[in-house]
Amino acid sequence: MVGPDATMGKRGRILVAEDEPHIRRVLATLLQTSDFEVVEAADGDQALDLLRGPTPLDLVVMDIMMPGRTGIQVLNEMSGLDHRADLPVLILTAKGQDADRDEAFASGAVDFMTKPFSPKKLVSRITEILESR
Repeated sequence: MVGPDATMGKRGRILVAEDEPHIRRVLATLLQTSDFEVVEAADGDQALDLLRGPTPLDLVVMDIMMPGRTGIQVLNEMSGLDHRADLPVLILTAKGQDADRDEAFASGAVDFMTKPFSPKKLVSRITEILESR
């Protein structure tokens, strides 16, 4: 159970929504090593359930192609969640077409990165997004 002081000294709490277990583990380890707390979702439905709930979050890293709801569908449904209105979402996906990028930004994403990704660049971008808020 996470107590009220569990995130003291942490840089923020990030929801990682990624259906591929290996990539989700890599992302969680990378972010935890960079002093972030991580909440994981294995698909779009689980991500949306977490987003509908009260868990404080500072940022979402989300794939587009996931079972259940896609990342874009989750983004679109997030717009109706008042307590998540300002929650930044970084899309991290293998779908690097301009149409995918445009759709992600039109749906509310603040950034878009393609896989394979540079771990250093990802952490740097997350830090920039959080510091600009």
